[in-house]
Amino acid sequence: MSDNSFVYVTYIRTTPEKLWTALTDPEFNRQFFLCSYQESDWKVGSSWKLILPDGRVADSGEILEIDPPRRLVIKWRNEWMPEVKEDGYTRCTFTIEQDGDMMKLAVTHEADGPHKLIANVAKGWPLVLSSLKSLLETGKGFERPPSKG
Repeated sequence: MSDNSFVYVTYIRTTPEKLWTALTDPEFNRQFFLCSYQESDWKVGSSWKLILPDGRVADSGEILEIDPPRRLVIKWRNEWMPEVKEDGYTRCTFTIEQDGDMMKLAVTHEADGPHKLIANVAKGWPLVLSSLKSLLETGKGFERPPSKG
């Protein structure tokens, strides 16, 4: 990780179609994305939002590239932390590749320069993607951890 990029790679025993559905379907999202979910019609140029369990918009942006079930690129901006929002947009790329009977999922979250969101996603993506792996391999993702403070 640097102050402008974060990469996470995991291997999941599933099919490309199931992994793609988990990444793009709101009901699947709620099961691994710590009760949050994504809203989009999943077409290039479409708006994209990550909605928190209480209904607030956590992040928003636009679909830049989509090639089901192989690649998804989202223009991404944090909406609920003013000091992070002011840094502007980042890009998040999901790449899915077959590796034997597993799927290799690579998530690259990057900015054009130093960006406060990268440190935040470096904490969040490992938990979210571990939950996704658990959901697809065992049928159960992680629940939202209790708030601190």
